[in-house]
Amino acid sequence: MVLNSADEIFVRKLQDVLPASAFLADPTGFLVEPRGRWSGQGVVVSPASVDEVSRLMAVCFETRTTVVPYSGGTGLVGGQTAVEGPVPVILSLARMNKIRSIFADENVIEVDAGVILTDVQAAAADVGRLFPLSLASEGSARIGGLLATNAGGLNVIRYGNARAQVLGVEVVMADGTIWNGMSRLRKDNTGYDLRDLIIGSEGTLGVITGASLRMMPRPANEATALFVVPNPTAAVSLLSKAGERLGETITAFELISRQGFDFLDETGLEYKAPFKVSPEWSVLMKIGLPIGQSAQGALEDLFEGAGNLILDGVIAQSVRQARDLWNIREIIPEGNRRIGSISSHDISVPISCIPEFITKAPLILAKISEFRINCFGHLGDGNLHYNVFPLQGRSRVDCHGYRDEIKTAVHDLAHSFGGSISAEHGIGRLKIADLETYGDPTKLVMMRAIKDALDPRGIMNPGAVLRA
Repeated sequence: MVLNSADEIFVRKLQDVLPASAFLADPTGFLVEPRGRWSGQGVVVSPASVDEVSRLMAVCFETRTTVVPYSGGTGLVGGQTAVEGPVPVILSLARMNKIRSIFADENVIEVDAGVILTDVQAAAADVGRLFPLSLASEGSARIGGLLATNAGGLNVIRYGNARAQVLGVEVVMADGTIWNGMSRLRKDNTGYDLRDLIIGSEGTLGVITGASLRMMPRPANEATALFVVPNPTAAVSLLSKAGERLGETITAFELISRQGFDFLDETGLEYKAPFKVSPEWSVLMKIGLPIGQSAQGALEDLFEGAGNLILDGVIAQSVRQARDLWNIREIIPEGNRRIGSISSHDISVPISCIPEFITKAPLILAKISEFRINCFGHLGDGNLHYNVFPLQGRSRVDCHGYRDEIKTAVHDLAHSFGGSISAEHGIGRLKIADLETYGDPTKLVMMRAIKDALDPRGIMNPGAVLRA
C-alpha cells in the first residue's frame, strides 16, 4: 500500500514507541473478510503486550487515527474490514497469544486476547476442565474477537454465549489508558458492569487485550444422537420433553433440514449417511452427565419415551460414531458455501415461535421467486441460520437482484415474532441499516451516548455497529 506523507509521518511516530517486530510489512490476509464482500485498507501493527497496545492507542488518539482491532478475522458481518475513510491502523492481536495463568481449583483461566480458542480448550483440558465455547471457526478464532462479538456456537443451550464464560477483561481504551478488569471474582457489585458493556461492542469502545475465563467440570459421560422428527413443531416439543427429563445436562440441540443433506450430496462433501433416505427434519442432540450416570442410556430412554415426536434415530455407540454425526452438522456450512447463497440470515425468535416462522417464511419468499432454503441451527437457544439459495441450475449471480428483497422479508418476519436480526454474529458493517430499522430508538440513543463518552474522537472501529 502506498502511503501519503501524513501517513508516513504517523507511521514514524508509531515506530518511535513500538519495536520493529510489531510492524507487518505485508498486510495480505488482513484486508478481506471471509466472504469476500469487502476489501479494506490499513497499516497492520501487531503489538506483543498490553503496554505496547497502550502506546499505540495513545499515538492514534493524539493523531485522530482510526483503529480497527483484528482478532482471528473469522467474523461474517464485516466488523474487521475498514472500507471507507482514512487509512486506519489494523491492530492485530496475533502476537498476544499467551496463556497467562490457570487456577484449576477456582475453574479460572487467564489468557491474552490473541489466544486461539482451541488453545484455550486444550489448556483447560490439560487440568481436567472444560472451556465450553465451541464453534466452527474455533481453530482460528481468537478470544478477543470472540468476546468482542459475544460469540455463540453449539453449546449455548447449556453454557451460554461467550459473555457467560467471562469473569473479567483487560481493555485498552481509545486514549491508551488501561482498564485492568481481569477479576477472578464471581461476585463484585461495585457499580456499573463495564465488563458486559465491552463484551459484544465489536471493537468500537476499546481493545480487549486479556480475559479471565470460566472453566467448567468436564462431563464424565457424554452421548450424541440424531433423531428424526416429523416437523419443527415436534422438534420444539422434543426439546421441552428432553428438558423435563434431562434438565441442564443438554449440551446441544441442533435442527437439521433435508436440504442440508441434499447440499452435501450435491457438492460431493464426504459424510457417513446415518439413514438410507435423508429425513425432512432431524435433531442432533448431545448430553453430558456426571459420574455414575449413563448418557447413552438417558438418550435411549428419551427415544423410547418420546412417542410420536421421534420417528427414527441413531444413538452413537462410540466416540467415532459421535464424531461422524457431528461432522454432518459441521460441514453443512461448507456445503452452503459451495452452492452459494443469495442471502444468509442469522436470526433468532422465541423458541415456541420457530415452527410458525419456518412455515411462514417460504410462503413469503415464494411471492418473490422460487428458491431453495436451508434452515438449520441452534434450536435449543432459538437461533436459526436461514439461508436462501437459487434453484439447481442457477447461480447466486443470476439471483443477486433478489438479495435485498429476501433479506427484508426474512428480517421483517423475524422482527414480527419479537426476534433478532443478529442472533450471534453481531452487527459489524453489514447490518448497520438493519439495526437502525429494527432496533429500539431509545436503545440506539443510549448506544450512541456510550460510544461518544468512551470514544470521544471516534477512532475505534468507525463504521461498525453505529454509523461513523
